[in-house]
Amino acid sequence: MKLFALAGVTLLIGVGVPSAAVAAASPSFRMSIVHYVRGCHVWKTTSVRGAKTTVTVKRGTRVEIRLSCPMDFDFRQLRGPRLALGNPRTVAGTSRTIVFRKAGTYVLTATNVQSSDELGLETLGADNVLTLTVVAK
Repeated sequence: MKLFALAGVTLLIGVGVPSAAVAAASPSFRMSIVHYVRGCHVWKTTSVRGAKTTVTVKRGTRVEIRLSCPMDFDFRQLRGPRLALGNPRTVAGTSRTIVFRKAGTYVLTATNVQSSDELGLETLGADNVLTLTVVAK
């Protein structure tokens, strides 16, 4: 009988307490695509980063990109280990989350679907094609 009780307690401890590797959440990094007068849109984290930016993250980081610009964007991967991007189109007002599981240098572009003229936005110069370089270590 003691053997069964000990086995039950061991099972409860093994199932009820997840290991650190399983319980640890992957880190997150948030950024946005925002409307900007010169070039129509830029990358933004805690500050404006411009049409081309590079961020360095830990392997396994989830990068959430929020579209605060009134346009839709198509995302495309140019370089790096293959990412699970799914549907390339991201609609204004929504977010896209990309997980950088493998170490490497990733290059992505985000191209606006509508032009600033089509949406009646006043801008200076041509609309930017956004480039994001992510270095996952």
